[in-house]
Amino acid sequence: MPFPRLYAIIDPDHTGDRALVDIAATLVGAGVALIQYRNKHCSSWEMYEDCLMIQKWVRRSGGVFIVNDRVDVALAVNANGVHLGQDDLPLELARGVIGPAKWIGYSTHGLAQVRGVDQSSADYIAFGPIFPTGSKENPDPVVGLAGLVAARKATRKPLVAIGGITVENARAVMDAGADSVAVISGLLNAPDLALRAKELLGVLA
Repeated sequence: MPFPRLYAIIDPDHTGDRALVDIAATLVGAGVALIQYRNKHCSSWEMYEDCLMIQKWVRRSGGVFIVNDRVDVALAVNANGVHLGQDDLPLELARGVIGPAKWIGYSTHGLAQVRGVDQSSADYIAFGPIFPTGSKENPDPVVGLAGLVAARKATRKPLVAIGGITVENARAVMDAGADSVAVISGLLNAPDLALRAKELLGVLA
C-alpha cells in the first residue's frame, strides 16, 4: 500500500477524558489508515492493554498500527511495526528482534541523522519538528520547511514530517517534500475529531 499521507498519533496526554477505544474507532471511521500509539508515562501492562485494543480497530480497517518506542509491546500485540527515537533501542538491533516483515520508523532532527538512517533498514524516516510544537516535553530545535526540503534530498525513504502541523500548514509541508504528516495536538485537540481527521485527509489528498 502507498504510505498513508496522514500519520495519526494517539497520545493519552492529549486525549482528555475520552476513551482511547473511542478515539481509535473515530479515526478509523473517518478514513485514517495509519495510527501510532505513544505514551511516555505508563506501565508496560497499561501500554499493552491500550495497544491491544487499538490494534483491533486498526486491523479491522486494514490499516497500519505502530507502537512508539517499545519493540516488545509491538511484538506482543502483533502491531505492524515500531517507531524508534534517538534514545531507544539501536535500529538494527530492533530489526533483529522484530524481524524483516515489520515496519520500523526512526525519528531524526537534522540532516546528518537523516543520512545515517537512509543507509539503515528503517522503512521510513520521521523528521522534525517542522514548526514549534507543544506535544513534546523537550522538543528539538525547529527545522522549518527549508530543513524539510533538504531532508527530502537526503533520502529516498518515505519521509514523515512532524511537529506543529495543522490543517492550515499541512499542504505546505507536503509540497516541501513530505510523504506523510504526523499530527498529534492538531488532531486530538479538535472539538470534532472525525471532522478534523477528514479535513486533514482532504488537504493531504
